[in-house]
Amino acid sequence: MTNKIVIIDCGSSKVPDIHKCLTELNADVEVVKLEESDSERLSKAKGVIISGAPVLLTQTDTSQYLGRFDWVDDFENPILGICFGHQILGLLDGADIKLVDETRIAQEINIVTSSSLFNELNEEVIMGEDHCEEITLPKNYKLIANSASCKVEAMQHKFKQIFGVQFHPEVSGIQGLKLLKNFVKTCN
Repeated sequence: MTNKIVIIDCGSSKVPDIHKCLTELNADVEVVKLEESDSERLSKAKGVIISGAPVLLTQTDTSQYLGRFDWVDDFENPILGICFGHQILGLLDGADIKLVDETRIAQEINIVTSSSLFNELNEEVIMGEDHCEEITLPKNYKLIANSASCKVEAMQHKFKQIFGVQFHPEVSGIQGLKLLKNFVKTCN
């Protein structure tokens, strides 16, 4: 796993889409199942993407998942959480989570704060949504994008290269690919 971007597969059907996008971007990538991810296994990764998951965190004991991400605090390279991954990053840093109206369509995302994640993207971009939960902004993060359906569509850690997006760039065409390209650049 040395010098690879690791995708942590949390059970999302979109993991192959993440892998395909990164491969198109010529990134050296490896997929690791959530159950097999730990600090030792991830220590040499140059970046990590935490995928979505078919899990409602509002309706389960979150400790079973949060314990799997105890490596995040000590990880020094970039991290991108997508959907479930975004929510996990938030919960690790004090966010609350709640059920919201189901959103399963492409939607306009409003970029409200500049971020390397959004380089070369317009202030409004269309991204694919697939969620029915949202988090509040965690204490060590700044809001970088919102939408009509989600107050915290994207966030960035104030001190580390950690990003979370509620939407799914891996199924959002050229705009999503640009976002993933920006993340890959952050890892290099």
